[in-house]
Amino acid sequence: MGRSHWHVIEDEEGGALTVARRVPVRFDLAVETVLAGTTGRRRLAHLVRQDLWRALQSLRGYAPAVRVRRDAQAMHVQAGGAVMGRFDRAGCEALIAQVLEDEANRVRWMGGAR
Repeated sequence: MGRSHWHVIEDEEGGALTVARRVPVRFDLAVETVLAGTTGRRRLAHLVRQDLWRALQSLRGYAPAVRVRRDAQAMHVQAGGAVMGRFDRAGCEALIAQVLEDEANRVRWMGGAR
């Protein structure tokens, strides 16, 4: 698999879409958020994944994963991924939370995922 390829997995039962670098998908660290409104799951997952990677690319052994589920009024996003080796879970999850709760990111994601 080349650097530009990502695994995209659709869960038929739960209606979730997961974008990950590695399979099986692991969430050694994860933070969840809810975005008001609905939009395309795949594009939203990739936009969140890009910002997540920018924030955590210095974390050795990190492979991002983002799961997106849509309901009638919102998008439920779980962002995190797998980490090979030791890491500061609380610090990394705080950094992910900053990315997910940044208002400029949220507006860009929802606008860009249409």
